[in-house]
Amino acid sequence: MTASLKLGVAGLGTVGAGLLQLIETHGERLAGVLPRPIEVDAVSARSRDKDRGVSLQGVRWFDDPVALASDADIDVFVELIGGEDGPAKAAVEAALANGKHVVTANKALLAKHGVALARLAEENKVSLNFEAAVAGGIPAIKTMREAFLPNAVSRVYGILNGTCNYILTVMEDEGRTFEDVLREAQDLGYAEADPTFDVGGFDAGHKLALMTSLAFGTEVAADQLHVEGIESITKADIEAACELGYRIKLLGVAMLTPSGIEARVHPAMISQHSAIAEVSGVTNCVALDGDFTGPLLLVGAGAGGGPTAAAVASDIIDVARGIVLPPFITPVARLKPHHRARIDEHCGAYYMRLSVLDEPGAMAAIAKCMGDQGVSLESVVQRREKKALPGSGMPHSEGAPATVIMVTHETTEDAIRRAVAAIESIEKVAAKPQVIRIEKL
Repeated sequence: MTASLKLGVAGLGTVGAGLLQLIETHGERLAGVLPRPIEVDAVSARSRDKDRGVSLQGVRWFDDPVALASDADIDVFVELIGGEDGPAKAAVEAALANGKHVVTANKALLAKHGVALARLAEENKVSLNFEAAVAGGIPAIKTMREAFLPNAVSRVYGILNGTCNYILTVMEDEGRTFEDVLREAQDLGYAEADPTFDVGGFDAGHKLALMTSLAFGTEVAADQLHVEGIESITKADIEAACELGYRIKLLGVAMLTPSGIEARVHPAMISQHSAIAEVSGVTNCVALDGDFTGPLLLVGAGAGGGPTAAAVASDIIDVARGIVLPPFITPVARLKPHHRARIDEHCGAYYMRLSVLDEPGAMAAIAKCMGDQGVSLESVVQRREKKALPGSGMPHSEGAPATVIMVTHETTEDAIRRAVAAIESIEKVAAKPQVIRIEKL
């Protein structure tokens, strides 16, 4: 009888418990189609007594994940602890150094130490698989490593954070504020108590850094991305986007330009008629532009115990089949340095929202600031904000600021920043301008 592929699983949270449930449910079926049956041999977690909804009878227990990773009897170390350093890093290093295949869902670890860990895996001729680290149940990594490999990729992009996509979707559908929907997302478990990593764009940045390396054969460089979050998006922006025929999404985009790789995470307005605009709620998507295949869009669950556990299992199945590939497609020795394109060279159209005192000369001064930087306008819409006349209950507009919404023709980031800096110095501009990039997809 063929020897089973023995797993050592570190971390029995939502994903770890989901993986054990998946193997319990489908282990017999998988054994019928794989060269080796898959067996959970040992686990490590913080608590032995927690009810995880799956039996651990006959499974060896390790209090120390590093000891588990070094154990002679396991074939694959599955790291589901999380964190860019600490026990997760030490355990993965120990497993690779001891000739164990590693499967991980840890995007933070790979974004910071991916190149060094890939080198260690290649030196020991073992796998370092991380399908679950990007977009949960969407087979983004496997697609890039295998099916899309014949193509030269010019751009990879997507909606890479379900928390942000949920917040922006509900803001549009229900006309609510960012703060209100964020509280709801926290109550539902979509957002952490400290949501900065998600709503600040950093989670999406880690995922984009990994996809950038895979797409362009460069070293992982999470610190070379331009990252903005969605905290500044207001109801007014959502409403304006709808009226202009756009939706606002937090996008991660990496593309080749003549001056280097332009990699950025930020809110963007995209056409309501684009396929990606229909990706709503906690759903994620990953898109690839290839020279032979053309554009490809993958849509699915970007998080959750079931989808992420299935992604982990798909990596384990590759090991059972004897498939060992360089972690970042290109062997580490041939990975190119990440040459960052300057964000101020980015070209595109922009949305700008201003609060302007309705006084003579205000719009002329704004137009001059734009014209001085060579920024031409596609459209300008002005709305006067109504305020109640004291004691009458009747609205009036005298002295109230007007909301001015401008959409530019294609221009550079540098020109927009210079124009905004000049506009901010105009006394008749009552608040900091809101600027959102318009993305052609």
